[in-house]
Amino acid sequence: MSDKTQSGNYFEDFAIGQEIVHATPRTVTEGDIALYVALYGSRFAATSAETFARDLGYPRMPVDSLLAFHLVFGKTVPDISLNAVANLGYAGGRFGVPVFPGDTVTTTSTVIGLKPNSSGKNGNVYVRSVGVNQHGQTVLEYVRWVMVNLRTPTEDIGETVIPQLPGAVAADDLVVPYEPGAVYDERMQTLAGSTHLWDDYEPGERIDHVDGMTIEESDHMLATRLYQNTAKVHFNQFAQNDSRIGRRLIYGGHIISLARALSFNGLANAHAIAAINAGSHSNPTFAGHTIHAWSEVLERLEVPGRADVGALRLRTVATKDRPCADFPYRGEDGKYLPEVVLDLDYTVLMPRR
Repeated sequence: MSDKTQSGNYFEDFAIGQEIVHATPRTVTEGDIALYVALYGSRFAATSAETFARDLGYPRMPVDSLLAFHLVFGKTVPDISLNAVANLGYAGGRFGVPVFPGDTVTTTSTVIGLKPNSSGKNGNVYVRSVGVNQHGQTVLEYVRWVMVNLRTPTEDIGETVIPQLPGAVAADDLVVPYEPGAVYDERMQTLAGSTHLWDDYEPGERIDHVDGMTIEESDHMLATRLYQNTAKVHFNQFAQNDSRIGRRLIYGGHIISLARALSFNGLANAHAIAAINAGSHSNPTFAGHTIHAWSEVLERLEVPGRADVGALRLRTVATKDRPCADFPYRGEDGKYLPEVVLDLDYTVLMPRR
């Protein structure tokens, strides 16, 4: 048989310090934006209207923060998580320069941790990934960890190296992707869909985003293809027939984008994501589940040098087939409730009064 094809890396193929330059640069188009809106129905004004984006201080309308995230993430999948069991979490994610249609994104990853699991069948791989545009400017950097199958199960599970994960991104390190000077008046607030600005939110406040969205099988299939995410666990039912679950898992990033889109109802002026501080995919999601979301304000942060915009550190929790009026999260045992599918700690930017 020809050896020209690649079956992806298994756990034993990774080594601490290994650097991987991922293939297939991705040039972003207006079509990507249209497909992203079709998938999630995101309504944030700065990524929906060229005129609004310019009035806010952008040179032109950028792509959604999470579309940039998915495109950077998707490049890593053939090398990092093609043979994954599940993507487990994120930390230290920081968005840099905005991405505009016509920009080309490439991604490089470095292996920073390895944890063999006691089953001898898989292990957790920790990587730091950096996406840059055609000018070499950082678009996004983040740490993630993923459970990857071993090529050959073993009883000798080997050494564990768990990296020290970064904490929440500090206010000093946040990048505001648009220029100051906008007058965020009543007209802008009306167009954005809310009069609630940074000054109106308080730490500890909880917001039920009310709406729900049911996932169709075609949704996440289209999404994984859009991001060139080739992980078998998401799109290959034939391979999943022999797995423990027997079904295709919904890509965790798909849930993040759904939760973000739902959060418009209550956080409409959160025009951009500046950081992903931490995140866990706490339970699996499948087609047919209906996603709801609620958010808690963790911190209200001033952005150094900017009087026009502030940052809100949020926890957004997504659930499956359970509305969030009672803010479901963890049980008395401290474990996530079975309906909770995402626990995301992230920082958004919002105009100030």
